[in-house]
Amino acid sequence: MATLSAKQLMYGSIGLAFLGAILALSSSASGILGIIGGLFAGLGGLGAVVFFKYGYLVVPLITKWQKIVMVTDTGYEIPPSQDVIIKKVGNEYYASAFLSVKIFESATERGPEQNVAYNKYFERAISNMRYVVKICYLLYAEDVAEKRRTIETRKAESQLRLARERDKADPDVLKMDKYEREIGMWDNQLQRLIKGVRPMGVLAYAMTSATGVSKEAAVATLRAQVRELKVTLQNALNVQVEQLTADEMKKCFEWEYAFPSGPKELEENIL
Repeated sequence: MATLSAKQLMYGSIGLAFLGAILALSSSASGILGIIGGLFAGLGGLGAVVFFKYGYLVVPLITKWQKIVMVTDTGYEIPPSQDVIIKKVGNEYYASAFLSVKIFESATERGPEQNVAYNKYFERAISNMRYVVKICYLLYAEDVAEKRRTIETRKAESQLRLARERDKADPDVLKMDKYEREIGMWDNQLQRLIKGVRPMGVLAYAMTSATGVSKEAAVATLRAQVRELKVTLQNALNVQVEQLTADEMKKCFEWEYAFPSGPKELEENIL
């Protein structure tokens, strides 16, 4: 696959920072070379941090600005927006998109009646769709001690975001509801750990595809499906759904062939 990934840009930035540091520290460097080296080191270091933490946001902006189209050796194409994958089959174009599904409550945390209602809502939501949707769940056993530290940290972060939103002159009700659900989710998971329940990690994502006589037609139909699918899943399953882009989208595409074999490797690829 010919790609421009956040990891490649991060390594390039590290290389630039290293080169700048050599120029800046070289005893034979003149004043101007020392200044240039310092600038390279600073920009490279900043770039490495930005691409490491926010690559999923920055890379699509770069490819869209530069109108870079990625083409794989199997004939798949990723447009500059990096939010869909396209392939021509015969006289038609197929476009596919991936969405992360964040689950706030497991079946064991609900009562029997709630689970029955949950399944009914899910079946009703799926039956109303006029296109095929694939929902994937990757399951793995988690380390108890590490899981508890992660939960406590995530809960504190959600509480801080909720407090900041409440302190605003015009707080966003939807954001507050989202943060409150996150806090409730972390509370439930923490209580289960305290009771001695072995934690199971779940990584879920959905995939949908659309066809068209041209790339533009296929992508336009797909984006309409994505908007509908997000609303349907969020309302029916009480989950948070976001469309994946850039490296995160490519991970899901690669997982169609093979996914991480160990829990630690999978945790490092959490969407």
